[in-house]
Amino acid sequence: MKKITVVGTGYVGLVTGTCFAETGNQVICVDIDQKKVEKMKNGIIPIYEPDLDTLFERNIKANRLSFTTSLEDGIKDAEIIFLALPTPPGEDGSADLSYILGVAEHLGKIMTDYKVIVDKSTVPVGTAEKVHAAIAENAKTDFAVVSNPEFLREGFAVSDFMKPDRVVIGTSDDRAKKIMESLYRPFVRQGNPIYFMDEKSAELTKYAANSFLATKITFMNEIANFCELVGADVDKVRIGIGSDARIGKRFLFPGIGYGGSCFPKDVQALVKSGKEQNFNFEILNAVMTVNENQKTVLFPKMKNFFRGNLQGKKIAIWGLAFKPDTDDIREAPALYMIEELLKAGAEITAFDPEAMPNVQALLGDKISFAKDEYQSLEGADALLICTEWGIFRNPDFNRIKSLLNDAVIFDGRNLFDIEEMSEKGFFYASIGRNLIEK
Repeated sequence: MKKITVVGTGYVGLVTGTCFAETGNQVICVDIDQKKVEKMKNGIIPIYEPDLDTLFERNIKANRLSFTTSLEDGIKDAEIIFLALPTPPGEDGSADLSYILGVAEHLGKIMTDYKVIVDKSTVPVGTAEKVHAAIAENAKTDFAVVSNPEFLREGFAVSDFMKPDRVVIGTSDDRAKKIMESLYRPFVRQGNPIYFMDEKSAELTKYAANSFLATKITFMNEIANFCELVGADVDKVRIGIGSDARIGKRFLFPGIGYGGSCFPKDVQALVKSGKEQNFNFEILNAVMTVNENQKTVLFPKMKNFFRGNLQGKKIAIWGLAFKPDTDDIREAPALYMIEELLKAGAEITAFDPEAMPNVQALLGDKISFAKDEYQSLEGADALLICTEWGIFRNPDFNRIKSLLNDAVIFDGRNLFDIEEMSEKGFFYASIGRNLIEK
């Protein structure tokens, strides 16, 4: 059993703290948001992540998981301190390290014995050195700074943490290495590797991984757009190239672009880090440009269908989160489509199983919200699908037709079979496949 402090209770911090508690450790989570901390103390989880609530409640009841707003109280007995703080992009795309360095400076003033400080946030190369310097400025005791990037997929974060493909740990401190190896041993009992490396390599590993996946998605979206021009079917192309073991099947599904808290921010930050070293990431610059355009790739199709005039048209939207099984709307393509539709004068009624409160907090009464997916269709002129939630995959098509003013679907996630949509008499526009006209 180890005593652990996790500073920051966002998606990464709360999953990290809860999962470490689940393996018998004593965990204190620290957050400056008093209301949020009080809710968590009362067993109210502040984010939606499948299966997290069960572990969260169980470990609170077992007194292995607790919460405080006091950093000093939180770290007093801790052996390991995880920094899971936000690193939002600045105007130039660089990662804002002010939260991490601010906490690091404070830690140096209040630590009284050896501790391992772990950068769990996604941070640029060289951050471990900056954190070490910020702590050392005031520290009166030995300590180590470790880079331990997370590879959690929202919607699968608990599973990814409890059964990781790999654990990456960057440290040059032998004592810290032994502590971290012991901490993660219960999670890799089936033989998945723990990779030890230097801090800078660990930091870059996370950025490189996310940037590669973003590139793979964006490449497939460009192929999809070309398929439409030449009459090819992107689903067949995807299957054909995905069967090549060198390429693999994952991250080849075309759509209306990637979003979320990781890919956009991490690609930007890596490009900015390159500029600081007079290095130009030409591929990643192209990825960002293509993805930005891809988020609204369906808008011209919608405008064309309505003969250039969306004024007063009622559009139903299914899906607001950037991906299914999360309530995260950061950089969600749905928000970009909503912006374009509102500028064109359309009226919007949306449904999402989890993300509607977050969108309502952002947009207020600019759009309407439905109690379920079918209510959103009532009196609508078209349906736009932005997120591939499971409940949207096998709907009642007869009911959809009866509720819509016209049988029109714009599908940003290619949920439905185009032959079936043709047989059912829909106008159906998707990504990289033939347009189905009634």
